[in-house]
Amino acid sequence: MQISARNQFPGRVTGLVHGPVNAEVSLALSGGDTLVAVVTQGSVAALGLAMGRQVTAIVKAPWVTLAVGGAAGSLSVRNQLAGVVRSVVPDAIHAEVALVLAGGTVVHAVVTQAAVLAMGLAPGVAARALIPPSQVVLAVQ
Repeated sequence: MQISARNQFPGRVTGLVHGPVNAEVSLALSGGDTLVAVVTQGSVAALGLAMGRQVTAIVKAPWVTLAVGGAAGSLSVRNQLAGVVRSVVPDAIHAEVALVLAGGTVVHAVVTQAAVLAMGLAPGVAARALIPPSQVVLAVQ
């Protein structure tokens, strides 16, 4: 299967918390980072999600927000992945920013040019990728 989402993170289920409607699924990514997804209980059953199961987390680049400076705990977004900007590719209104995490995983974000300027995003700048768990889609083979 080919999909248009740039961010495809292979991982392993390391946590599964069941609620009445949704479940919180924690994944250990191949680079050592943790990513949390919220999916329905129906999806847990349909995908056969269980501890140790290999999955791919999918996040479209426009769903990723970036942050620089400040304390990581000062934001309510659960997934805060720290890294360094590898590249910034501008267009007329937006820019695609590639952020490399400590384990080597690359996260792509699409942000406005105004945000790039305001945050001083450029190669080598430390930043965090902010991804709400509800924006993480899970897939299995």
